[in-house]
Amino acid sequence: MNPITDHQQPVPAAPNGESRMPEEQYIELFEQNEALICNHACSPMNAPRRRAFNDFKRQGFPTRKVENYRYTDIPALFDYEYGLNLNRLHIPVNPYDAFKCDVPNLSTSLYFVVNDAFYTRVQPTVALPEGVVVDSINSFAETHPGILEQHYGTLAHTDKDAVTAFNTMMAQDGLVVYVPKNVVCERAIQIINILRADVDLMLNRRVFIVVEQGAEVKLLFCDHAADDRRFLTTQVIEAFVGANASLELYCMEETHYKNIRISNLYISQQADSRVYHNIITLHNGVTRNRTELVFEGEGAECVLNGCVIADREQHVDNNTLIDHKVGHCTSNELYKYVLDEKAVGAFAGKVLVRKDAQKTISHENNQNLCTTKQARMYSQPMLEIYADDVKCDHGSTVGQLNDAALFYMRQRGISEKEAKLLLEVAFINEVIDQMSLTPLRDRMHLLVDKRFRGQLNKCEGCTLCR
Repeated sequence: MNPITDHQQPVPAAPNGESRMPEEQYIELFEQNEALICNHACSPMNAPRRRAFNDFKRQGFPTRKVENYRYTDIPALFDYEYGLNLNRLHIPVNPYDAFKCDVPNLSTSLYFVVNDAFYTRVQPTVALPEGVVVDSINSFAETHPGILEQHYGTLAHTDKDAVTAFNTMMAQDGLVVYVPKNVVCERAIQIINILRADVDLMLNRRVFIVVEQGAEVKLLFCDHAADDRRFLTTQVIEAFVGANASLELYCMEETHYKNIRISNLYISQQADSRVYHNIITLHNGVTRNRTELVFEGEGAECVLNGCVIADREQHVDNNTLIDHKVGHCTSNELYKYVLDEKAVGAFAGKVLVRKDAQKTISHENNQNLCTTKQARMYSQPMLEIYADDVKCDHGSTVGQLNDAALFYMRQRGISEKEAKLLLEVAFINEVIDQMSLTPLRDRMHLLVDKRFRGQLNKCEGCTLCR
């Protein structure tokens, strides 16, 4: 038996070669394999599964007519026969031996997720602070009963988003990061998501983050593809940030042109909490990121930053919603894109200030460079304000490199190619410079420079794809 291929559950083909909507094959797949899916998942994940299936069956995959998905053709992405690891068979790889994608001098607590399963066969030697848990969802349901039952699925509403419904009905396991009350994690926790298969594969990853009152944690998620296969990943992250707690969440995607990633991040902030989220897309095929953040308590603040470097025919779509549900909260948002060749970028950011959310402060900015006439950028920053005592602004720019700056640099002996590169790096660095982790910030400066120079083909020290 080949442990890579024999676990793949094929998506049912249409009878007599007839064409049908992409969602129909997954509806049939779920109806035929519901018991198998549930057998490999814990009770908290199974509890909303049937409801999620009904929501998905009612909605189908979102088309461009759905406002939140107007810039990405979701049904086309799923219209392909991917394998699925419904039997949860082990993928034969030891990432601790094969994968060396650490950030020098950062000294992280390093963990791996292989496809959509937390890697447990080898554990890191660095001990976490007392009470902190990094584990699989299924294992956490046994060791910490009650926490998942109380929170799982409460932010990710399946009746409002069809991709979230699809992930909820299909996901069988995932990752948990739990930081108990008043515990401070001085050392950053790094999660490497590895895509690994010898056939084209779909995976449905679930991530559950709880940072209790007064706790602090820094998380670094890195997505990498170890095989030259077509991968489609749906990911749903639910993050609960308690009162006076702090969450720094860095997400970096460095995969390849055959990779598709659809990620929905849901964050709930209580009073006086702090969230810093930075999402970086260096290499990809098609990426669609959705971030929804809700202020549940006064005095909270968030920073949402993102940077995108895309070329060829890459597609990157970032969609955000910041919900100022209560007053005296602050949000800052900055997304920057550099698009080359025939790349397509999209940013749609909405800041909602509700009636009782007085004393809100919000800044939203999207800046973009299109370095060729074929590159396309769609920008849609939005403010929806129902309170009258607020300070809110938003802006958007789409343009090309500054001709005067290029001329100035050329006059001082810098080649045109190098001058363009330096200006592009400086443009992106405004986002990178806001990272609080100095070693990570320095590493990202290096990776961004290498990406623009076309040198970022594989991770330094990685032996998986050699």
